[in-house]
Amino acid sequence: MARILVVDDHLPVREVVSSYLRARGHDVAESGDGLDALRVVRSGGVDAVVLDVMLPGLDGREVCRRLRAIGDIPIIMLTALGGEADRVHGLELGADDYVGKPFSPRELALRVDSVLRRTTGRSGEPEILCDGDLLVDVTRHVVTRGGAEIALTVREFDLLRFLLSHTDTAYSREQLLEQVWGWSVGDQSTVTVHVRRLREKVEPDPRRPVRLVTVWGVGYRWEPAVEAS
Repeated sequence: MARILVVDDHLPVREVVSSYLRARGHDVAESGDGLDALRVVRSGGVDAVVLDVMLPGLDGREVCRRLRAIGDIPIIMLTALGGEADRVHGLELGADDYVGKPFSPRELALRVDSVLRRTTGRSGEPEILCDGDLLVDVTRHVVTRGGAEIALTVREFDLLRFLLSHTDTAYSREQLLEQVWGWSVGDQSTVTVHVRRLREKVEPDPRRPVRLVTVWGVGYRWEPAVEAS
C-alpha cells in the first residue's frame, strides 16, 4: 500500500480519483490547492502525487517545479489542457506522466500503480550498470556521473536503465513508449522530452550527444563509452 496525494480544486474530481485509488489498496490524502499540497509532501510519507494543472493561486506547473526541487517523488499531472505543447511543458518541468481530462479513473489508477512499481519493491542482490564514468545502482535507485550523484525522475531513471541494458540497439519512440512506459498507445512526444532531459544530465555536451544518440529515421540508441587502452 502506498500513500497518494491527490491535488485538485474540484471536490468531485478528487473524490472520484481517490475512490479508485483506495479501491486498489492505497492510502489517499487530498488537497485543494498548491500550497497545501507542498505542505503535505514536506511533512513526509507521500509516495506519489496526482496533480491538477489548473489550481487556484499556485498552479500545478509551479507546484510540480517545487516538488521536483524537493526530490524525485513520482508526479502524474492531470489537466484539461490537452495540447501537445502543454503536455511537453509539464514533462519538461519533471512530471513522470501526463493524463488529460476527461480521463478514465481506472486508467489513471493503473498509471499511478505503474510509476509506483518502478520505485518500490526492489530486493535481492545489488544490480549495477556501468558505462564509463556513469554508474547506475538499480537496487538503490542511484545514478552517479564522475562520482557525483545525478537527480533523475522515475521515468528518466527507467529510460536510462533500459537503454544501458540494451546498448547498441536502436529503438523507435513507439518501442520505447511500450518498453519503458508500458503503453501500447500514447503521445510519443513524451519520449522526446525525456530523452532531451536525460541528455542534459548524462551527456558531456547535450547539444552534441555521444551517449544517447539519435538514429535518424529510427529513434535512439545508447552508445557505450570507449574504454581507454
